[in-house]
Order: sequence, then structure tokens, then C-alpha cells
Amino acid sequence: MINRRRMLAGLAATAALTLSLSACGGGRAGAGGDTSAEPGSNAGALIGVAMPTKTSERWIDDGNNVKAKLESLGYKVDLQYANDKVPDQQQQIESMLNNGAKALIVASIDGTALTTQLADAGTDGVKVIAYDRLINGSPNVDYYVTFDNEKVGIQQGTSLLTGLGILDADGKETGEKGPFNVELFAGSPDDNNATFFYNGAMSVLQPYIDNGTLVVPSKQTEFQQVATQQWKLDTAQARMETILNGFYSGKDLDGVLSPYDGISRGILNATKSAGIDNPIVTGQDAEKPSDKLILDGVQYSTIFKDTRKLGDTAATMVDAVLNGKTPETNDNETYNNKVKVVPAYLHESVIITKDNLTKEVVDSGYYTQAEVEKGE
Repeated sequence: MINRRRMLAGLAATAALTLSLSACGGGRAGAGGDTSAEPGSNAGALIGVAMPTKTSERWIDDGNNVKAKLESLGYKVDLQYANDKVPDQQQQIESMLNNGAKALIVASIDGTALTTQLADAGTDGVKVIAYDRLINGSPNVDYYVTFDNEKVGIQQGTSLLTGLGILDADGKETGEKGPFNVELFAGSPDDNNATFFYNGAMSVLQPYIDNGTLVVPSKQTEFQQVATQQWKLDTAQARMETILNGFYSGKDLDGVLSPYDGISRGILNATKSAGIDNPIVTGQDAEKPSDKLILDGVQYSTIFKDTRKLGDTAATMVDAVLNGKTPETNDNETYNNKVKVVPAYLHESVIITKDNLTKEVVDSGYYTQAEVEKGE
């Protein structure tokens, strides 16, 4: 990869070369430029799309959705996956800027680790759309497209209570008092969304913990205690095994709050090995392997976020800013990245159980019936 700073230093130090490059239209495309130009002036521009990993099928789908939408709008796309490695994502974004990207769509691995790259983008006039994960600590985040992440957490907590029979299908209390033994899992601490999910879920669950309907035998309830670095299945499985070995001698495990399907599958691997039959386990993303587990009655629920909508919105935002327009947003208050409140567009999510999986996931065309039945 071109060393961007050496390139800039060389241009600054050699006035004649700078003038020559300017006369020929050379240098890094878009450097110092205004990406909010006249309509049509950015037709066919290069858009950088930085996704965090291919270890989760949802990010593969997201990348493909964004790329397809941008290409349908006439843009060129540089789609990169960083395999959960922050330095790789930093280098990929630098490369996108060097190659003349006019806008960036970034699903960050670590929401605090891209300040330098986004400063470079800001200097170049490159607009930045944070995709599903808010990027913190930078003024150079122009827009944010996501789901209502606190509501996702509320849905996860609610589905756990419903699965345990504490709430009915309409969300009303049944009078069931338990007590039920549950454990709590959260997402990766470097992902801004993870705290929204957990806080949303706990806003629903905490009253039932306080009144004794829910009991957490491990007593691990603080976010840092229950967080799962990089959302890893293996990490979740190991923690669940440790909890079962340490706190469940002679006790039943009734349910587990899980923020993501990969974590859910790790939890279920651990409970299966321990001979525990199908505790109520939540999830998120409606991944195909978990869809099959839900159909088979193993995983209780997931949260379906139709990422086709997310991709469409991100691409539409890019198209707007590159044509001198202001993208549509519906939340201009909630998402403070520690430097600024980032204008956001939030999409709705849906609780999925065995009862509505086919209607919401299959009938909508997100996956086929064969895909969810095979789990692949």
C-alpha cells in the first residue's frame, strides 16, 4: 500500500512536481476536494465499503447488499473485509482514500480506532457513513445508519421473559413468579452497539431480578463481566462452560440472555455438552444456523434486522451527499460519539420465534426455506 503521508510530504516538498501533478489532474483523487458537488459531477465515483469480518454471515450479506445498491446507482465499489483485525481495517481505509474514494461506508471493528483515518478523510472532503456501529471520538462521522439498538435489546429481554412464561405473547404478565435461573451475555466492549443492546435488555430484566423472579447464580450482571470480546462463539462457549461448572451443581439453567446468534450457538454448545435440555436462549441477526435451531426448537428466539434496508439506506445517503443533497435522517439526538451528535437513520427490528420465522425471514425473501431448514 502507498504510504500516504510520505506521498503527501513528497508533494509538499517539491513545488515543481506539485504544479506538474496539478496541471495533469494527478495526485490522490479527491484530495482536498468537495464531495458535495453539483449533481452528476460524482457519477461513477469510487466508494469505499469497510466491513469488519467474514466470520459472521450477516456481514457478508451486508457487504454484498451495499455493493449491489451502490453499483445499481452507477458507482464503483471497493469492498473490503478486515477479519476482525483493527490494523487491517485502518490500512484498508487508507488504501481506499489513496485510490480516490469519494465517500466511505464503515462498519468498524473498534469504534474508537479510526480517528486518524477519518481525519484524513475529512481533510480530503470525503464523507463518512457509519454503518450499524457508531464510530466514536471523531468529528469526521457525517451520518449513521443502524437499527434502533436500545429497542433491539428491549426485544431480546422481552423475548427471554416470554420464553420463560413470565410474559404472554402480548407482553402482559402471566403471574408466573419462578424463580428462574438465568445468565447474561453481552457483546464486544469495543462495539458501541453492545452497550445499547445490553442496557435495553436490562431495562426489561432488572425489575424481575430485583423482585426475585429471575436469579443470576453467577452474580455476573455488570456489562464488563458479561461482555464477549469480538462477539466470538468460542469465547461465549468457554464462559458458559465455566459458569455451569462453577455455579450449577444441582441447579437448573432456565434461560440465557444472548445478544447475537453466534454467541447463542456457543452457549447452546456448552449446555448440550452439560446435558442441559434447551434453555430459553435469545439471539440476534437471524443467521441461517440459528434459524434452523429455532425451527428445531433448540434456540428460542432471535432478532431479525433486515440488512437489505440498511444497505439501501447507506447507499442512498452516499448518493445524496455526492449530489449536494442532505440525506434523510430520523434521529438527530441519540447517537453522541463523544465529539458530536451524529445524525442517524434507524430501521425497525422484529422478534423471531418458531411461530413467525417463515413469515418474516422466508416470505420476505431474505432467505429461502431450504436455507433455513439446512442452516446454511
